[in-house]
Amino acid sequence: MTLRRVVVVGGGTAGWISAAVLSRLLGNQLDITLIESDDIGTVGVGEATIPPILSLNRALGIDEADFLRETSGTIKLGIQFEGWGRVDDSYMHAFGNIGKDYPFCSFHHFWTRYRQQHPESSFWDYSLNYQASITGRFAPIERMENTSLPGLVYAYHFDAARYAAYLRRYSENLGVKRIEGKVCDVQLNSSNGYIASVGLETGMTIDGDLFIDCSGFRGLLIEQQLHAGYDDWSHWLPCNRALAVQTEAVAPPIPFTRSIAHDAGWRWQIPLQHRLGNGLVYCDSYLSHDDAQSRILSLVDGKPITEPRPIVFRTGRRRQQWQKNCVAIGLSSGFLEPLESTSIHLIQTGILRLIKLFPHRAISSSDVAEYNRQSREEFEHIRDFIILHYKVNRRDDSEFWRYCASMEIPDSLAHKIDLFRSTGKVYNPQEDLFSDIAWQQVLIGQGVVPEDYHPLANAMTEVHVQQLMDNIKGLIRRTVEKLPSHEQWLKKMTGSRKLEG
Repeated sequence: MTLRRVVVVGGGTAGWISAAVLSRLLGNQLDITLIESDDIGTVGVGEATIPPILSLNRALGIDEADFLRETSGTIKLGIQFEGWGRVDDSYMHAFGNIGKDYPFCSFHHFWTRYRQQHPESSFWDYSLNYQASITGRFAPIERMENTSLPGLVYAYHFDAARYAAYLRRYSENLGVKRIEGKVCDVQLNSSNGYIASVGLETGMTIDGDLFIDCSGFRGLLIEQQLHAGYDDWSHWLPCNRALAVQTEAVAPPIPFTRSIAHDAGWRWQIPLQHRLGNGLVYCDSYLSHDDAQSRILSLVDGKPITEPRPIVFRTGRRRQQWQKNCVAIGLSSGFLEPLESTSIHLIQTGILRLIKLFPHRAISSSDVAEYNRQSREEFEHIRDFIILHYKVNRRDDSEFWRYCASMEIPDSLAHKIDLFRSTGKVYNPQEDLFSDIAWQQVLIGQGVVPEDYHPLANAMTEVHVQQLMDNIKGLIRRTVEKLPSHEQWLKKMTGSRKLEG
């Protein structure tokens, strides 16, 4: 029998991305039902994204200008990390390329050689994304003028609630059926343990062949019913609380996210067209809830328009993200704090992975095993990258940061740090989300400057290396000078004289 009835349990960003992708790509073969309750809130703070979001929107056929208008969206060129190395340090994980790579030898090796004679040189002098960010400029360019060097690489900030509403309209237009209600009962098939149906408080029963669990941290289906298990990573990522608050915009939106370290964690600042999204992430072993609340309210820019909303979490991943006939998407599949804006990305990759392995006539144990293998590796790669920020801090001002600097870390991460520190080399699996350049920026930005460089960087004379540095720096400067401001570009795209919600 062909698998046809798909039931998505839970709405929000995870539920409606899942419904949108399924209906767009397989809608003519599936009957898709989404169950959500207006009485159940969503976390809804994952408002910063990374560049693959553009591929998702394009796959869905979403017009960028319409999307920006409907979601109060802005452009994101990177994440600025403040106070993560030392208290007064600042650097950016900028998207896109840095410098110019050569065969078998990336640009940072030439820069490391150059820096030995020019210690004042900044790695980010050679990042187009960074230079555009700090000057508040943006326009989509594929290539720098008269060169083969790539242009700006970008993602978005947007209102997560508006994005979910946008995708709801999109999905319902493609035939997705939405049912309002709370799931109060789950019936399992006695012969194989599969989920047969879910019952609502209204008395309605919804049968399905495949269930997508988008119920958030609860894991209503994947954990409470199917007991998929959970790998707890809080010994590596000790932050376990957050407070989120929205404030009025007090200045034009900047084209980057801010991540600002404090003595027990960090806080985010995400600029939208009509407001700022703010949050304080912390570990409750080092900061109380009351102190966290007073701190976030004292630090935000602009008048608060919501009360601080507490979020309790435990970092880790569901051991089996596909269990029997249930696939966990979003927070039900696991949680990695939003330091590198991966929450929405993991929703995207989770549902696209399901599309690639989607069963035809019946669920195959081979498909399930492959899905879980890929999910595990993806989560572990991202986990290591996030742990990196904490581990290589150079702060000695609080017990929290001293713990992070001294904690044991996964062998996979320890090897990467040691290799880069001694040789400047970074090796990533092909499927790793974060590129070599991303790792280079965090390591260099937090003080892990390579002790050596690749011998291929000696293929150039000192004069040629100087010319290389000067030419790239000048090219980036001229490119950035021609860009409009981020605010001007947004106004043109959205057709608005004033950026407002």
